[in-house]
Amino acid sequence: MTFASRADVGFRSERGPVLIALMTTTSLVAIDATILATAVPTIVSDLGGFTSFPWLFSIYLLAQAVTVPVYSKIADTFGRKPVILAGVATFVVGSVLCGFAWSMPALIAFRAIQGLGAGAVQPMSVTIVGDIYTVAERARVQGYIASVWGVASVVGPTLGGLFSQTVGWQWIFFVNVPLGLTAAWLLLRRYHETVEHRPHRIDWLGSALLTAGLSLVILATLEGGNAWAWDAWQSVGGFGLGALLLAVFALVERGAAEPVLPLWVLSRRLLATTAAIAVGVGALLMGVTTYVPTFLEATLAVAPLTSGLALAMLTIGWPISASQSGRVYLRLGFRSTALIGVCVVIVAAVALAVSSATPSVALTGAACFAMGAGLGFVAAPSMIAAQSSVEWGERAVVTGTNMFARSMGSAVGVAVLGALVNGVMRGASAQADPALFGIAATRAFWTIAGVAVLTGVAVLAMPKDRVTTPGP
Repeated sequence: MTFASRADVGFRSERGPVLIALMTTTSLVAIDATILATAVPTIVSDLGGFTSFPWLFSIYLLAQAVTVPVYSKIADTFGRKPVILAGVATFVVGSVLCGFAWSMPALIAFRAIQGLGAGAVQPMSVTIVGDIYTVAERARVQGYIASVWGVASVVGPTLGGLFSQTVGWQWIFFVNVPLGLTAAWLLLRRYHETVEHRPHRIDWLGSALLTAGLSLVILATLEGGNAWAWDAWQSVGGFGLGALLLAVFALVERGAAEPVLPLWVLSRRLLATTAAIAVGVGALLMGVTTYVPTFLEATLAVAPLTSGLALAMLTIGWPISASQSGRVYLRLGFRSTALIGVCVVIVAAVALAVSSATPSVALTGAACFAMGAGLGFVAAPSMIAAQSSVEWGERAVVTGTNMFARSMGSAVGVAVLGALVNGVMRGASAQADPALFGIAATRAFWTIAGVAVLTGVAVLAMPKDRVTTPGP
């Protein structure tokens, strides 16, 4: 996609409508990630199925994660526009079906359709940013995209509670329809790309093996220690068979004409280290998001709105630092910028763990803000570094691999932290003990600090980059 002028990256520039479309598209996934939690009690009261409601989240994450590499390869072959439009359409259809769900199993099935759409929407938005903006511009634009998540972290729970108490929980899904239609209309009218059309051989076998193998591994990770014990046959079989299928996938990809996930993605040092960083970012994000609100509500008996606002400080700090990171990495380089960010993340994680011994909403909120600010200096530069190292025909695969790594980090992070917390909280009486939950949360936060340190090691392993000022 080409534009006559690249002097301005704001909304009034020539690329402004595309940026608005990408932000609107991102809002589909961002609001959906935050709006559902507050409506769960109402949904369970209406549809039943309390024991199976965690699948509303698990099946969505599973469907999203396993399809990212496939969508990314298709986008590098046939273009970004058809993939993101298909993703938006699938997400909207899934949302409408969720709104008309008549039972918990039906709602879970329709959430899987939403996840299939999200698997295309999120990586394609980031990939298109990499296509139409220069290295110098991307940090500011990534800040705009990240700000959508910041707004969603406040608006989502509020809308979820409001809809549940007034017009009905179904509207937490119906609200996606006007957002999706607006995004699709803007993309159709203003986003144009030129794709070299040539014969392609779709790697159906590799896609099937990758999807099946990842599905089993992620399923065993998500549900191990929750739906069944870690040493149960479901966990052992899931990890074992999943690993076997992925090993066969690696062998198949060596001989594939156009592999769905080229193995060179993990053989290059920069791409491998940025993927490892993405795993850490995913684990940190999901760990803090999962346990900070519950920690504050259990130990201080604060209202959900108060705990949500403390957590929102993380998603406020992120876009602020992400939008400013470009000025830093253009002077110091991607690696040095990420090092600054990860040092802030480590300090914030340690502060969160230490302050958990004497719970405080203010201290927790401050630690969350600092962590968000640090992550903005880590996630944006590492992603942009990976994108900038490849050409158009490889950019979607690289972006998709990075975002898939973040999804895997989220899944593994939740599983590990859940096992730690469950090890402390044994029995119904223990779950009602605020002091005991404080101990469990402290262990979880120290583990998060350990993940931050490991993320720092991955940043140190990035190759040193020479700082150059890119042209227009």
